[in-house]
Amino acid sequence: MLLAGAIRFANLSGLGYVNHYYAAATVSMLKSWHNFFFAAAEPGGSVSVDKPPVGLWLQAASAFIFGVNSFGLLLPELLAGMLSVAVLFHLVARKFGDVAGVLAGLALAITPVVVATDRNNTIDSILILTLLLAAWAFIKATENGKLGHLILGAALVGIGFNIKMLQAFLPLPGFYGLYLLGSRECLARKAGRLILATLVLLVIALSWVSVVDLMPAGQRPYVGSSGDNTEVSLIIGYNGLQRLMGMGGLFGRGMGGPGNGPSRAPAGFSNGRQQPERPSEDGDRGKQQQGGAQFGNGFQGGPGGGFGAPGAFQAGGAAAGMSQVGSAGALRLFTPPLSKEASWLLPLALCGALMLLFTRPRWPFAARHQARVLWGGWLLTSGVFFSVAGFFHEYYLAMIAPPVAALGGICVGELWRLHRAHPVWALAGLLAAVGATLALQLTTLPTFLKQAWWLPGVTALALAGVVLGALACTTYPGLARAGFVCLVASLLVTPAIWSWQTALNPSLNQSLPSAYDGQATPPGALVGLKVDEGLLAYLTANDGQARYLMAVPSSMQGSDYVIATGRPVLYLGGFMGQDRVETASALAQLVSRGDLRFIYWSSTGSGAGGPGGQSDISYYVAAACNPVQGFDTTTRNMGAPGGTTRQISLGAAQGMGDMRITLYECRS
Repeated sequence: MLLAGAIRFANLSGLGYVNHYYAAATVSMLKSWHNFFFAAAEPGGSVSVDKPPVGLWLQAASAFIFGVNSFGLLLPELLAGMLSVAVLFHLVARKFGDVAGVLAGLALAITPVVVATDRNNTIDSILILTLLLAAWAFIKATENGKLGHLILGAALVGIGFNIKMLQAFLPLPGFYGLYLLGSRECLARKAGRLILATLVLLVIALSWVSVVDLMPAGQRPYVGSSGDNTEVSLIIGYNGLQRLMGMGGLFGRGMGGPGNGPSRAPAGFSNGRQQPERPSEDGDRGKQQQGGAQFGNGFQGGPGGGFGAPGAFQAGGAAAGMSQVGSAGALRLFTPPLSKEASWLLPLALCGALMLLFTRPRWPFAARHQARVLWGGWLLTSGVFFSVAGFFHEYYLAMIAPPVAALGGICVGELWRLHRAHPVWALAGLLAAVGATLALQLTTLPTFLKQAWWLPGVTALALAGVVLGALACTTYPGLARAGFVCLVASLLVTPAIWSWQTALNPSLNQSLPSAYDGQATPPGALVGLKVDEGLLAYLTANDGQARYLMAVPSSMQGSDYVIATGRPVLYLGGFMGQDRVETASALAQLVSRGDLRFIYWSSTGSGAGGPGGQSDISYYVAAACNPVQGFDTTTRNMGAPGGTTRQISLGAAQGMGDMRITLYECRS
């Protein structure tokens, strides 16, 4: 626990506002109970974040007490990470002894991607703690047959769904399998209870979703990243099938929200100026779908950039979300780049799963086979998903860390138990596990470092362990413990150092945390906001006290301004520019009421007539608004306007073309 805390709290002030999209949402949620309940992405409540609210509620509560800063934003994740270490120790130690439990907790504490996630406000740490508590409840239900524990486990998974939707269901087959195969009740009774638990799970999981979807759209924020303003579509689409199948073939379909259908120039918006060329309706739809696919690949780097600030999109940032997960396949988790995240002890964990197979299963399953079902099931479903999924980010791999850590600790604990009766077999098994694990570590390191200064120490520990183990098997049995310690320690050195380097060198793109990549992070690189002070001064001096500071294509251009000012910024395209949060008619009404005066927009370079293919808004802006000189910019991938011209190539998003983002002033 102390080690986990030391790593996670190190260099905390250097993280700045971490993920600015969620930080801006926290600012928004502190403005009103309405924004709090619906997890509004900006204070105007125009659009919600693309996740359920429970994890963000905890962040908002922490920020209410400690302020919107690194500590206030991250305290729930930091505490969740430390508590997860304690819970995992308890779950493993109660069946396999303190040695196995301590090693499992230690392995989780020094898993690099877990360190990165615990130091970020992307809410995965809270989900993992919730699922570990659910695992405890399912274990208790299996042991004592009490329905209350089973319902509690299902309820916790339902709460997990309200933290990060379908990701919470990855360990569910292991949980259900544990109870079904391990409980002493009759099969019919277990099946009936599981059906009841499933109903409870679904009721809790869908409670907030149902409230949102049943409420009239005009009385709540637009459901961000949903495509049609419903939580059901968000669950099935962006946070569901698109994660498995990838963004390219799905993202553009069904997008549009308000104003679905062919884009048309709104009536009454002609003021005599030349209108942008309008494509045919069929071509409009085709380009919109194509634009959606491209944005899906290029924009997941997410927020954190602001207008006029160099570095708003870091090289390898947005595209890294798609390009840094390797190719789908059985070896995806065993090869760079993903092997640096949570796979440092994966071979040891697989050896642990094999160790649990050495005894013949009895009905119902005993503790050893229950652990195989629980932790092996969690690892199997998560591992298969991440091996084949088309769209996820590196930090999602924190989901496999608990079962990897648990099975790794169990492996060592079982081998230590075996050595009392069969020391030679125990040593051989440990050498096989250590050899496979060190091989993975040694093949991963050269991808990121030319030279790892600690490898001689690892080699010395491994050789000492081999020698001591051999002596223990032949001449000096008392040396067995020392041999085990040396061999196991040799496996922990690299992930421990990698975790410490992860804490000292956080990812430059804090929207997508990841483990250390071998590159040092410059001091102060993540502190502060990317805000154009000249633009901000102009807006505040000339907005006529409008409700919205301005309207922007997506959260990526507006999050920093929300954090800096606390004022509403209308994200016309939601998170990454593909939603239809407002129509041109709605914009005209906002302008006529004096709620909005300034719009940042582009009519070129992205789909049909503007960002996200929103031609109607482009027609309105061209017809009813006047460009403001001095604040436009030419950028690739909707970079940061505000007087700078930048060409930024982000790999997967190449080919989208340049976009000229212009500040417009609109009057009724």
